[in-house]
Amino acid sequence: MVAVRPTARLKRKLVTLHRRLSLAMASLWLLQAVTGMLIVFHWEIDDASIPARHAGTDLQALSRRIAALAPPGSQRRVTSIWTSAGFRDRYDITVTDDSSGGETTVRVTGDGMPIRTDRPGARRRLIDTIVILHQSLIAGRTGRWIIGASGLMLLTNIAGALVLAWPRRGTWRKVLRPRLSGAAIARHYGWHRAIGLIGALPALVLVGSGVLLAYDDGVSSLIGATPVAMSPLPGRATLPFADAVETAERTWPGSRLAAVTMPPPGDATYYIRLRMPGEWRRAYGASFVLVDATNGHLRGVFPATGAPTSRRFADSWFPVHTGEAGGLPGRVLILLTGLWLASLALIGARLWWLRR
Repeated sequence: MVAVRPTARLKRKLVTLHRRLSLAMASLWLLQAVTGMLIVFHWEIDDASIPARHAGTDLQALSRRIAALAPPGSQRRVTSIWTSAGFRDRYDITVTDDSSGGETTVRVTGDGMPIRTDRPGARRRLIDTIVILHQSLIAGRTGRWIIGASGLMLLTNIAGALVLAWPRRGTWRKVLRPRLSGAAIARHYGWHRAIGLIGALPALVLVGSGVLLAYDDGVSSLIGATPVAMSPLPGRATLPFADAVETAERTWPGSRLAAVTMPPPGDATYYIRLRMPGEWRRAYGASFVLVDATNGHLRGVFPATGAPTSRRFADSWFPVHTGEAGGLPGRVLILLTGLWLASLALIGARLWWLRR
């Protein structure tokens, strides 16, 4: 990679823009960096807070638990089952009460044993608050747009700073070994520049994928990345949960259950989400099997690897942003990139203060 050296006049303008934008957005970017670091392993942290024995996934036992949570005539229905994404063989079962409209989420072990229940109106846990704060500033869709806009500004700021900091040929070693002594301003500037150059590339990837996630609906629509769907199937859903999942797993041997959307009123179809070997997502795979809930026949098979390019591109944003695409080393890299951004924000603020 060869950076284009800016002219003196353009460089002054870039420096001024970089400084002003950094000062204006420093608090929000620091918040994003800190909350991002805290939630890299939030699934594991959440499951670790619930002591329970491990039990392998028993689909028949899960079916019985689903029936117990929403018995006939109770006005309750199970709408979805998702892996907890923390410890293996734990699931979140969402139950909707049609009379009140409230939703209860029950976390169970692989054999259907309840280990936590989140009822409507319950106080949000700290780790969940941090996740929502990172994603939307606890402001819903408006907050996501704000996060996306700040991400675009950060992306521009990193790119501009990279142009400014790019060393001349033969000076890389000197630039990447900042001085430990001398004037405070020179030392802070040296460290700010060196740290910035070291982490700029993974930061561009992290922030870019985060912006795409913030605007995922709009961007997905723009590039034609339509979600997996089929026309509603009339009829009464009689196929048990376990039979539907077993049918899906037989379609793709070696796959792991990620989620099941239960047949809603007016559509007798199970939407079963599986994680296929080789997918970037660690827990929430992007491969789907649609099963007819009236007779157990397959309605559609949609492997992630066979999806259109636009859909595969959209499916990549989350595992890239979380580091899951690179396994455990990738997630650690994301953690270090958050630390990189926080360090730059603090060193940059200190540098500005010294210059004053």
